[in-house]
Amino acid sequence: QTITVDNWYGHGPTQVEITSNTAVWYHSGMPAVPIRWVLIRDPNQKFETRALLCTDQSADPLEILTWFVRRWQVEVTFQEVRAHLGVETQRQWSDKAIARTTPILLGLFSWVTLLAHLSRSRGRLPVRHAAWYAKTIPTFSDAIALVRRCIWEHWGFCMSKFAPDI
Repeated sequence: QTITVDNWYGHGPTQVEITSNTAVWYHSGMPAVPIRWVLIRDPNQKFETRALLCTDQSADPLEILTWFVRRWQVEVTFQEVRAHLGVETQRQWSDKAIARTTPILLGLFSWVTLLAHLSRSRGRLPVRHAAWYAKTIPTFSDAIALVRRCIWEHWGFCMSKFAPDI
């Protein structure tokens, strides 16, 4: 059947074709597990056909597809936290120190994101461009640059009040 997914990876409403049924997942030495499979196909052939598997037999195929699309936001969040804030690169030796640091870094990510959202709503979040990459919306890199700039200006580290780059 053809269905419309509300937000397909940020591209807005997208029509896909799906079919679904149940099967049994068996692994030698383990009990058989009933699964619901959902096969997704793009009629425009912009992405490859995919099969999703779910152990929740009561889940609707559209619900399984929605869960699959939502996971992208979580993956991007962890990628950004790893790249810009150093999660998983901490140099502590004790498990307790690591257990304390990771939530603080995730909290910092949330704080920077909220501050950037507030600044963008006021029209004060510049989107940095490169010669090889034109962006239409700000990224976390832009957000953290804004926070750094605000901190530097607040503490008087500004070298020139007239130059846009500090």
